[in-house]
Amino acid sequence: MRYFIFLFVAMLTFSNWASAQQKQEPWAKSQLMETATLASRITNNKTKDLLILSVGPDAIIKGSVDIGPANNQENIKKLNSYLKNVSKDKKIVIYCGCCPFDKCPNIRPAFNTLKEMGFKNAKLLNLPKNIKADWLDKDYPTND
Repeated sequence: MRYFIFLFVAMLTFSNWASAQQKQEPWAKSQLMETATLASRITNNKTKDLLILSVGPDAIIKGSVDIGPANNQENIKKLNSYLKNVSKDKKIVIYCGCCPFDKCPNIRPAFNTLKEMGFKNAKLLNLPKNIKADWLDKDYPTND
């Protein structure tokens, strides 16, 4: 009997570990915007219908609004306040770039907030490494 209890507990532990390893991101692949796409839109002045929000340490990308690191609850409140009168159909791109996606403490809380607020056209800028490697080193447009 002890063997079966041990086996059951081991299977339950493994099952919990396996599901934690397969954690779903709050965004779908289709909700990633490539850096070249955004850089082109900025360069060609095609961002009037687009809101670019920095949810990391600094608003580096040209035309972006500095919300601040989204791992801070005060900045999530700032994000909510900033977006409260924005149409739910507005195209919004958020980015951080402090570190690789799998370690970033800011993009998930911010993206989840956009989802909870009902924004239908939310995108995450695809900065898999960081803002330096994926934006600055490519000489894409920055705030001066």
